Amino acid sequence: MKVAIHKSAIPETQMFVVKELEERHFDPTWHAHSEYQLFVVLEGTGTRFIGDSIKSFHAGELVFTGADIPHLWRSDDLYFKKDSNQSIKGIVIYLQENFLGDNMMEKEELVLLKKFFKRSSRGLEFYGERKQVIISMMQDLLLMNGLESLIQLLKILLVVSQTKEYNYISNTKYTGPFNENETDRMNNVYEYALKNFRKKISLPELSTMLFMTPTSFSRYFSIRNNKTFSRFITELRVKHACKLLMETDLPISTISYECGFNTLSNFNKQFKEVMFKKPSDYKNEYLKM
Repeated sequence: MKVAIHKSAIPETQMFVVKELEERHFDPTWHAHSEYQLFVVLEGTGTRFIGDSIKSFHAGELVFTGADIPHLWRSDDLYFKKDSNQSIKGIVIYLQENFLGDNMMEKEELVLLKKFFKRSSRGLEFYGERKQVIISMMQDLLLMNGLESLIQLLKILLVVSQTKEYNYISNTKYTGPFNENETDRMNNVYEYALKNFRKKISLPELSTMLFMTPTSFSRYFSIRNNKTFSRFITELRVKHACKLLMETDLPISTISYECGFNTLSNFNKQFKEVMFKKPSDYKNEYLKM
């Protein structure tokens, strides 16, 4: 079994890596790696996939993902247009669990950090005042090097491990490495879904692309994603609807068809099943905020 190539390999000469991202769009590749990752979006919008979770992202999002959690920040379509003047910005920190040395996590001084790393197996999304503190510390880290940068990283880890202002992201824990073939296959699935979720999805067409039968694909997807493919498409459509409800003044009926629902009644029903509230209530709550 070939393990997926690490996109974020840390050089042997370094204990961790911090990068400032400034590109036309975020990397559109679904992937997983053994490094822990602290990531903040400074500019950009799109759809985020972490484990079995789907959610729209925007500037200010701060997430910590544990080792081997598959993830993808897919920028909105407008970022991929040739004549687009849009761009994204972000900061990412990569580190291994043993970045301080082998067996260091067994020391009593690092009990809090070890517990934090364990919680991160489902991915953590931060909110509140502590989130802003962490983002500011990450920006300061970009200007540091050597021992000063290591001390700053430890300060960041202290804050993230102490705060209670976070939500779990994925319902499923991920603990094993993904092989290269599976990474390629799931990238094809996500690419197809993102291009076609606004219209009727052809399961036979998608299955053929993956050299699988519809039945075997459905079984494969459910096992890997902790949900059926039809549920995945429904959530993708609903999360896109949430984005349109927040960012546009389009009527709810227009949004329902824009997101691939054939009838308004079905849209209302599916939206409530995923978001636990009606589209109109979701819109009103956002406007009040």
